[in-house]
Amino acid sequence: MSHVTATDGARIFYKDWGAGRPVVLSHGWPLNSDSWEAQALFLADNGYRVIAHDRRGHGRSTQTWDGNEMDTYADDLAALIGFLDLSEATLVGFSTGGGEVARYVGRHGTGRVAQVALVSAVPPFMLRTEDNPGGVPVEVFDAIRAGSLADRSQTYQDLADGPFFGNNRPGANVSQGIRDAFWLQSMASGHRNAYECIAAFSATDFRPDLAKFDVPTLVVHGDDDQVVPFEVGGKASAALVEGARLVVYPGAPHGITDTHKEQLGADLLAFLREYDA
Repeated sequence: MSHVTATDGARIFYKDWGAGRPVVLSHGWPLNSDSWEAQALFLADNGYRVIAHDRRGHGRSTQTWDGNEMDTYADDLAALIGFLDLSEATLVGFSTGGGEVARYVGRHGTGRVAQVALVSAVPPFMLRTEDNPGGVPVEVFDAIRAGSLADRSQTYQDLADGPFFGNNRPGANVSQGIRDAFWLQSMASGHRNAYECIAAFSATDFRPDLAKFDVPTLVVHGDDDQVVPFEVGGKASAALVEGARLVVYPGAPHGITDTHKEQLGADLLAFLREYDA
């Protein structure tokens, strides 16, 4: 298996498929790079080199005790990009991965980056605070933390069976296999890593990072996202990034990498080809 070693010795697993201009995929909580398989295969088949890594503490990467926060996640991403000597890369972040990508730009700039895409992403700032009154109440995240400590296996099943894929909505028909894959990937994360990542994705303020975006940016979000509400996530991010293009999937839930995989693949491919034209 392919790994890059981070500055603290953690080993970060990555997949490297295809050939062409690089596309780097950052996954959501508490998943791993397998969650990107549909898009990775599609984009690699269409002439791009697709790199997808497992965030530290997730999947096949080291389950470190510390470093379960956005600065370290972003530095791990920088280590991967530097190790592979990538240039003109398109960074694509789903959910928590969108935060990782935003913090990467905030800390490391866009010298190696041609484009950014944020998909169902947690920026600009999920948590309700005095200066972010439209955010999500902390009690929501406290409930996820409590569930993770009490019975994280069931918590992950409940997320997959309900809000993540929108299976609690009338007419939803997400297969048991897709929901099982969510649970399997989630259980491969380290207990402490996944627990601390809840604070990382919910309580990190990415507004200063978005202010540093200076490359073409695509924002994709479902308007029935029950995990990262559209108004809190995609709509707010697109408003903060100059020139960002917002693509809204009507009625779509959070997990559009599976529920809308053909549409998302086509939208990402069109975005990539705009740069290459």
